[in-house]
Amino acid sequence: MNVQSAFFYLFSAILLFAAFRVITARNPVHAALYLVLAFFQASGIWMLLRAEFLSISLVLVYIGAVMVLFLFVVMMLDINLDLLRQGFWNHFPLAATLGAVVALELAAVVMTGFRVYTPQPVPTDLSNTHALGIVLYTEYLYPVQIAAVILLVALIAAIALTLRERKDSKAQNPADQVRVRAQDRVSLVKMDPVKPTPAPEAAPEEKQP
Repeated sequence: MNVQSAFFYLFSAILLFAAFRVITARNPVHAALYLVLAFFQASGIWMLLRAEFLSISLVLVYIGAVMVLFLFVVMMLDINLDLLRQGFWNHFPLAATLGAVVALELAAVVMTGFRVYTPQPVPTDLSNTHALGIVLYTEYLYPVQIAAVILLVALIAAIALTLRERKDSKAQNPADQVRVRAQDRVSLVKMDPVKPTPAPEAAPEEKQP
C-alpha cells in the first residue's frame, strides 16, 4: 500500500463517520459541523484523484458559503428540536423504504455508468482545470449559458422580492440621510439657569371655639 492509498482510506473512513454523524447528531449545529468535515474529506479525495478544480470548488462554494449560511440560519432560528422529533418512529418505516429505494437506484446508475464508461485519453500537457474549461466552453457551451441565464433570473427575482415596498418594512432612505441638516434635528431651547423657588403656601387658619 502506497501513501496515496493510505490517504484515500483515511479520508474515506472519516467521510463515512462524518456522514453518519450528520444524520444521527441531536444538535443541528453539530450536524452542520459534521457536514463541513465530510465536505473537507471529499475535497481531499478529489485532490487525490487529481481533480483539483472540483476539490477547490467544493471548499470555496459549499464550505465557504453554503455551510456558513446554514450555520447562521440554524443558530439564528433557535429550532425547537422537541417538536421536530414528535412522530419520528411513526414515519420511520416509510422513510426507510424510500431511502432504500433511492440507494438502490443510485447503485444501479453508478454501476451501469462504470460498465459503459471508457476513459478518454487526457493530454499530459494540460491540467485538470484547463481540460475542464475546454470541455465546458466548447462541447457544453449552450448548457452552461442556459444555466447562467437561469441563475441570473433567480438572482434578479430574489433581489426584486427583497426590495419590494411593504408596510411593515423599516428600511431607511439613504438619500434622506445624506440631505439631513443639524438644525432640522436639533432644536435649542433657552431656559433660566436657576429654577425659581415656589412661594410657601399659607397655613390654614385654626378654627376658634
